[in-house]
Amino acid sequence: MAAATHVLGLSLANPVVIGSGLLTDQERNIRRLLETGAGAVVTKTIHPSPPTGLDERILRLPTGMINSTTYSKRSVDHWAGILRDLARDRLPVIASLHADSPAELAELAAQVEATGCRALELGISCLNEEDGLEDTPERVQAYTAAVRAVTRAPFSVKLAVGEGLHARAFAAARAGADAVTISDTLPAAAVHPETGDLRLGGVFGYSGPGIKPLVLAALWKLRRAGFTLPVLGSGGVQSGRDVHDYLQVGAVAAQVYTALHTDMYPTLARIVAETAGPENPGRGSEPVTGAGRPERVRP
Repeated sequence: MAAATHVLGLSLANPVVIGSGLLTDQERNIRRLLETGAGAVVTKTIHPSPPTGLDERILRLPTGMINSTTYSKRSVDHWAGILRDLARDRLPVIASLHADSPAELAELAAQVEATGCRALELGISCLNEEDGLEDTPERVQAYTAAVRAVTRAPFSVKLAVGEGLHARAFAAARAGADAVTISDTLPAAAVHPETGDLRLGGVFGYSGPGIKPLVLAALWKLRRAGFTLPVLGSGGVQSGRDVHDYLQVGAVAAQVYTALHTDMYPTLARIVAETAGPENPGRGSEPVTGAGRPERVRP
């Protein structure tokens, strides 16, 4: 029997973790993803005052997708009820959290810890609000320290690869994070072939297999720089081979999300089976492709 994977104080059956997103915005999805074999599930990002009136959509590309989504529109009280139920059943669920200031995030983290939720992920690097987010070590330190001051629950800080990643990751470590998740989505755009305008109306978050080589390089370089906190790798996982690649460069687990937008549960079952298979599992199915048409997100 394979050894358990230990992530943020949780003992997981395998290192396949479902990343935060639209697919993890409902309790029934979270439970079914766990029943299908996920080692853990990260909730859609909970925010005390999520933006309203946004045109939130997904644009499928041959190598992944661009999305203009932000945070869960469900209230903190609604999520508290869900998290209490999941905690009562001792399910391996990680609550993704963000707020408009370090003080607000600390208050939210304390509320969520009170539900019995055993692990958190600080989703502080979302770039889809307003004109995008330029992260800094000082900002990461402020959010991390504020949460550490009010909770003993283990938490990871989710960061995006790019300029200054080492400084941001080490800032999170110094401020008391238990782990980091790398990477959040990256800035991307697509041009409408007829109008010449940007699809979705601007620059938004890209995820999918195209970012996996960038994230692998970032994790490898971070370990070479002496970074010792656990890292959850995230970006472009489509197969068990991808999970193993992340483990090879120093991750303790790998998050999968974008691939699940096609045949969610069968895709997850395949990835979990490949991860548990031979040391060098096959690639599995071909990358997800799409027609390049925006998919409107339902509230």
